[in-house]
Parts: sequence; structure tokens; C-alpha cells
Amino acid sequence: MSNLKVSFLGLGVMGFPMAGHLSNAGYPVTVYNRTTKKAQDWLAAYGNADASACKSVAEAVKGADIVFMCVGNDNDVREVGTQALEVMKAGSVLVDHTTASADVARELYASSKEKQIGFLDAPVSGGQAGAENGQLTVMVGGDESVFAQIEPVMAHYARHSQLLGKSGSGQLAKMMNQICIAGIVQGLAEALHFGQRAGLDCNAVIDVISKGAAQSWQMENRASTMLNNSFDFGFAVDWMRKDLNIALDEARKNGSTLALTALVDQYYADVQKLGGGRWDTSSLLTRLK
Repeated sequence: MSNLKVSFLGLGVMGFPMAGHLSNAGYPVTVYNRTTKKAQDWLAAYGNADASACKSVAEAVKGADIVFMCVGNDNDVREVGTQALEVMKAGSVLVDHTTASADVARELYASSKEKQIGFLDAPVSGGQAGAENGQLTVMVGGDESVFAQIEPVMAHYARHSQLLGKSGSGQLAKMMNQICIAGIVQGLAEALHFGQRAGLDCNAVIDVISKGAAQSWQMENRASTMLNNSFDFGFAVDWMRKDLNIALDEARKNGSTLALTALVDQYYADVQKLGGGRWDTSSLLTRLK
């Protein structure tokens, strides 16, 4: 059993298994979720003798050495993060795994610094499957000394984590990640649409081209489900639009041009109009039919 006391705030599709990996690794984990039942469900699934579920942020983080947070958006990060910092002890660390803006990361970094608390913005990539299998990739912004302290703990649910610069850098890197995914998924959707209209056996074609320069994670993991019109899993369109709008907002601030990203964001809006807000991001194919 580790001597480090850990708190995890937010038990969604990502936070639930991430906190579970920490409990399985022997950390005494205290969890909090706005929906109390979710916290109780987590306790039933992963709880050990030293695990507990709390009804407030303040109760959950009291005395914690490390507080992990994985919530919804900037407003949630500010609200939950501020509540946590009011109670956290000096020398502890707050790690935010939410995909949010770089601005809110910098705000919490400054607030943490004033209280002698470490802070890392550490959004993740790998989706629900990556969280459940402990195979996430973590993009981190913050101080090197704090990252060195937290990296071994994150290793229980991440195959790779990397410090990419000062506070906010993790969120900026996650924006790059989502920009890449948007373009790749749209390209794959168009290729499959083209192949179907051309009368090709698209599964056979994918088997060939996935061994060449067109290969991608999306092709390997989503082409077959796209061809089967299976979209009721994975990373939801609603969440992707949230992430893309964060990136587009940052682009307006730094003067970068994201023409394709803006276009794909509107394509995702089309999918939402089809009732696909909770469909996987690969559902871009549906608007081409």
C-alpha cells in the first residue's frame, strides 16, 4: 500500500477506470463525483479497505498528497479546481486531466503557485479503451520537478506521458492532437464513401492500404466499424466539437489558420443534426450517405 494519499475528482468514462487503476495499484483513493451514485458504483467496482467516496470536493481532497481531476469543460475545471485549492495542503499537487483551454490551465497554475501547491495540465489521448486498458498518452504542461514527482503515479494508467513545456502546454498539445484526428477521420470517411460509390470491396482495400503510407490508428481501429455503420461507442461527437472549438478559439488568439478544422467542425454539427451527438467521431461518414 502506497503512503501517498490520492483523490480523484470526476468519474466519467475516463476518470472512472483511471481512478480504478490507482486503487488497484495500492493507493488509498478518495473519489468524488457530482452524481453520488457514480461514486458509489466506483467504490463497488474498485474500492479496497482504504478507498472512500465523498459527497463534496472539500471532503475528498482533505489531506490528499495528489488530487487528480477529470471533469467536463473550462467552467467545471474552474469550479472544481478552485474548491479543491481552498482545502489542499501546501506541498500537494493538483493534476487536471480534463481537455480544456490553455487559459484555464494557466489560471489554476497561478492560483496553485500562490498556495505552494503544484499544478499540471495533463489532458489525455486514447479514449475510453485506453483508459480502461491503462494505455493512455498524457500531454503535460507545468514545472519539471512536479512532473517528475507525478509521472510514476500516472504510469498506472498511461503508457506514455511527456512534459511539453510551461503551464498550458499540455492543453495546447491536446489541441494539436484533436486537429490531427479531425482531418484524418474526415479523409478516411471520404475514402470509404468514394470506395463504396465505386463499387469496391472496401474491407479488402483497407487491408491493403493500411499496410502503406495511408495507415493510421483511425484506419486500423475505425474503418471496419464505419463500414458496418456502427457508431454507438467511442469518443462522442459532442465532446469532439467541444475540443475543436477550444482549438479554434486558441487559433484566433495566436493567428493560426485552421481552415480544415473549422470545416470538419461544421461537418460534426451536421452529424449532431442527424441525432448523432453521442455517436463516435468516425460517424462523419453518415453525412456523406
